[in-house]
Amino acid sequence: MPRSLAHSTCFFLGCCILIGNVVDEVEATERPNVVVFLVDDMGIMDTSVPFLTDEDGVPKRYALNNFYQTPNMQRLAERGIRFNNFYAMSVCSPTRVSLLTGQNAARHHTTQWISPEQNNRGANGPPDWNWLGLNQRSTTLPRLLRESGYRTIHVGKGHFGPFGSEGADPRNLGFDVNIGGRAIGAPGSYSGQDNYENLSRNKDRSVPHLNEYHGTETHLTDALTKEALKEVTASVRQGTPFFLYLAHYAVHSPHQSDPRFAHRYATSKRPERAKNFATLIEGMDQSLGDVLDRLHKLGVDENTFVFFLGDNGSDAPLGHQHAVACAAPLRGKKGSHYEGGTRVPLIAAWASPKKEHPLQQEFAVAKSAIQPQIASVCDLLPTICELATVKMPHDAVVDGTSMIRLLRGESDSERSLSFLMHFPHEHRSSYYSTLRMGDWKVAYQYLKLEDADGDRYQLFDLSRDPFEQNNLAKSHPEKLHKMMRELRDQLENHSAQLPVASLDDPQPMLPRLPNDAPDLP
Repeated sequence: MPRSLAHSTCFFLGCCILIGNVVDEVEATERPNVVVFLVDDMGIMDTSVPFLTDEDGVPKRYALNNFYQTPNMQRLAERGIRFNNFYAMSVCSPTRVSLLTGQNAARHHTTQWISPEQNNRGANGPPDWNWLGLNQRSTTLPRLLRESGYRTIHVGKGHFGPFGSEGADPRNLGFDVNIGGRAIGAPGSYSGQDNYENLSRNKDRSVPHLNEYHGTETHLTDALTKEALKEVTASVRQGTPFFLYLAHYAVHSPHQSDPRFAHRYATSKRPERAKNFATLIEGMDQSLGDVLDRLHKLGVDENTFVFFLGDNGSDAPLGHQHAVACAAPLRGKKGSHYEGGTRVPLIAAWASPKKEHPLQQEFAVAKSAIQPQIASVCDLLPTICELATVKMPHDAVVDGTSMIRLLRGESDSERSLSFLMHFPHEHRSSYYSTLRMGDWKVAYQYLKLEDADGDRYQLFDLSRDPFEQNNLAKSHPEKLHKMMRELRDQLENHSAQLPVASLDDPQPMLPRLPNDAPDLP
């Protein structure tokens, strides 16, 4: 019998609610296993699988698709549907908290990547932003699944809270098993010969629970994969449905070569670090293939649903973060307010499609299809809960919406056509909010303007200018005004925290409508 949630309280960020009997008794019928395969710093162009399309919706290859080699992503894409307008937050911790809670970062207030040792709000960041991240009282996807009878497995990068916080250990967040997850956002080394640590650094960035591989030539990606497969095998033998959250540290820096694949890029004229990045991509792809193969060997592939995605835009060591370079033809990269900073790949598929399977009949997925409708990382929680027949707490605030209809290849007119990205901190693009609504996108800079071509306002028509080369803010004042009003409304509706004037002046800086804007500083 699933354990009751009747005594669990509090939703998130100290805003307590009574959860009560949120999970119905689940009949002893078969329920799907779920795999979330999350890749760090992988953007939508870091693959040989084309996600972008031409004017007719046909997949279109670009130079980067011919550079990377990801045959197992192609294998999964042929079995299911891929999204070409799927969004994540522009840096890692906000996305990871959003995935587990279904909330936009503007609402859960973990709006910056979490520095493990110290609060990194920035000089003008909100004083009380949620640096501590998730905690034992947070309502999370793994907690909901565990309480309904799933065995919940965390393997790889956590980064849900700093050192000393409850969120530093994924077992406090609803996972039965944690291998490799702690407060860190990057490994000291990808090499088993280095024990996955760089002792020359002053900061502890060791990856835990992998002593078996210390002193060996086992790459970190491979070690984590092997451990994940052990846990999946154990779950199948127990006869328990499992939720595997396999969050690779790859392809985050340090961009050390994965020697298993270095020979494939030896003749490339790209920079050495870019070639190293490509080997990390291929190592991740090999991991995906190993997971699919093991599911088949265990005989649970027809009953296992796989979500493959990145956590923010690409951080490939190619070009400037605001140029068309590492995510070409998209503009920008990880941390930026351009599309290259927030567009990520999503592939959703049954591990092995079979039309006659009862679960696959109930939750059908289009094969070899592309879904153009806007969706985001916040949608994973409600989607997986629907797949697993788990009901959400009645009073829970969730920004995401189930993607079940989208997975069938249909459009869903009842879904929001917008995505809000709020970053009130310092990074590559600093102190900004962006809003995409349909084909239009507005970006607002609160302070620094160097990363926005000197403009406080940027307005793009992505249907005509998908690569954000033509700022229409001055030529379309009415549209700009409408988009800025909607941006302000969404920030208010999400209870977003705003940048402040200074440490001494904590007055929040509300986004100014265009006709109210003073001379730029």
